[in-house]
Amino acid sequence: MNRWLIVAIAAVAVLGIVLVAVPGPQGGPGNKTEVRIGYFPNILHAQALVGRAQGTFEKSLMPEASVKMIPFNAGPSVIEAMFANEIDIAYIGPNPTINGYVKSKGEALSIIAGAASGGAVLVVRNDSGIMQPGDFAGRRVASPQLGNTQDVALRAWLMQNGLAIGAGEGEVEVIPTANPDILTLFKKGEIDGAWVPEPWGARLVQEGGGRIYLDERTLWPNGKFVTANIIVRKKFMEEHPDLVNKFLISHVELTQWINANPAEAKALMNAQIEDLTSKALPISVLDEAFTRCEITYDPVSPSLAASAQSAYSLGFLGDTEPDLAGIYNLAPLNEVLGAKGLGEVE
Repeated sequence: MNRWLIVAIAAVAVLGIVLVAVPGPQGGPGNKTEVRIGYFPNILHAQALVGRAQGTFEKSLMPEASVKMIPFNAGPSVIEAMFANEIDIAYIGPNPTINGYVKSKGEALSIIAGAASGGAVLVVRNDSGIMQPGDFAGRRVASPQLGNTQDVALRAWLMQNGLAIGAGEGEVEVIPTANPDILTLFKKGEIDGAWVPEPWGARLVQEGGGRIYLDERTLWPNGKFVTANIIVRKKFMEEHPDLVNKFLISHVELTQWINANPAEAKALMNAQIEDLTSKALPISVLDEAFTRCEITYDPVSPSLAASAQSAYSLGFLGDTEPDLAGIYNLAPLNEVLGAKGLGEVE
């Protein structure tokens, strides 16, 4: 064979190897951006569950982007993933949001919408004999996680009622425990009460023989306080404002649809919860839980500031009072609401 032909064939072969070995552009096939959305298998993240069931986000963001929905079990894990550039948008509770904002000195994330208001209760065992705040002295009360939204609310409420927190005589022992374990301890009589989000409040009542001692809505103006909001990674927002806008359109439309079709929405959510956790909720639990929460796009911003102050007073946010002046970026949401003829949020 002619030696120049041999050289040419070898060159083509090498070029072919190079072409195969070089990775494609970040964002997936065809340089399509992948939007990674974090959420919990939780009714307070209703829009994420219904959106997953109906393919809403994919329909809104295609063909410019693909969607990857990533379930989480705890807020701190969401913040860690956002810090590591592993998610772009997330449904999450207010206190992990505050912690992430403070820890990153405001550089990592912004709140762009609300997701849920209400849906947190203090439940006590029916046989506990607890009738007034003073009866909690010397008792054991659980919360879902140290420093999480309900843990901060519980500790703040105890202190406001003159109750000391600790394991000493006459003190209230606060036991941070995962929600499924709270239900187990409650049934066994090893704890006297728990401050939990829904649907765990309804489960403690219906499955654990408990009663609602305090609905947290009674502590807030007009019964409204944020239990879930939406955060976005700031760099993603800067690079893809159009995709964030499309996501927010979907979020607002999902909120409206859920509130207009509660029975169908609950069925879809329950199917998603079963798919993600292998166990659906009893319909009676789901129905009761929904009486105490509101699915909304309003971030209920005044309640976030109050929660931050409580967390700071309890020592969860360091020695310096946090400055949350830049934590919200609601201009994109208000643009969406304005285009739909809906009232703007604060």
